[in-house]
Amino acid sequence: MAVRTQFESSNDIGVFTRLTNAYCLVGIGGSENFYSTFESELSDQIPVVHTSIGDCRVVGRLTVGNRHGLLVPSSTTDRELQHIRNSLPDNIRIKRCEERLSALGNVIACNDYVALVHPDLDKETEQILIDTLNVECFRQTIADRVLVGSYSVFSNQGGLVHPKTSIQEQEELSSLLQVPLVAGTVNRGSDVVAAGLLVNDWMGFCGLDTTAHEISVIESVFKLGQQRATGNKATTTATIKDSLVDALV
Repeated sequence: MAVRTQFESSNDIGVFTRLTNAYCLVGIGGSENFYSTFESELSDQIPVVHTSIGDCRVVGRLTVGNRHGLLVPSSTTDRELQHIRNSLPDNIRIKRCEERLSALGNVIACNDYVALVHPDLDKETEQILIDTLNVECFRQTIADRVLVGSYSVFSNQGGLVHPKTSIQEQEELSSLLQVPLVAGTVNRGSDVVAAGLLVNDWMGFCGLDTTAHEISVIESVFKLGQQRATGNKATTTATIKDSLVDALV
């Protein structure tokens, strides 16, 4: 299922959080309500790590990762790097990389198998990405936008891309990623989908302004709630109906 939440008064929760199948990083300085939302849904399965990157709390935009590893920018301090290493499972590879496009979360989008990267990403960074995250890399744009990490979110189950992505481009990207894709929005029409949405293979989080229709699209394409429903479509439909009721209250 997808849960609505806010970081302080911001609906751009993807700016402050990095979610994968193996761990979740959350920026420091948020409210207890924000942290408890993630910890109640995730802490039984994966660690939820409170951290900063380069003394900034926008960890979702500065990092990129999957269940194999985590890439952080060169601005990451030794103290922060050590804290993250100590908090994550031993099998997660962590690498600090020199890259002029240092907001790695804006220029790279990935799941556990494939990464889409900014066309101008440094070759050395691309190789580090391949080695650390164990992914296949493709230099891409999405709806003619180079910030692929801002305008797409995908897991191993599905993906959401910028609403102006053409059907042909969706099909091409879907073929590269080997997951179904849809064009859509979050936070009541925002096209910067990665700022307002976080997903892994079983859980999703979106900004508080996300409408019931947007949530139903998200839950459908990412197959959220189907594990909990054990394949029962009626239960998944009930979840969507609950979302509709929430939006009307």
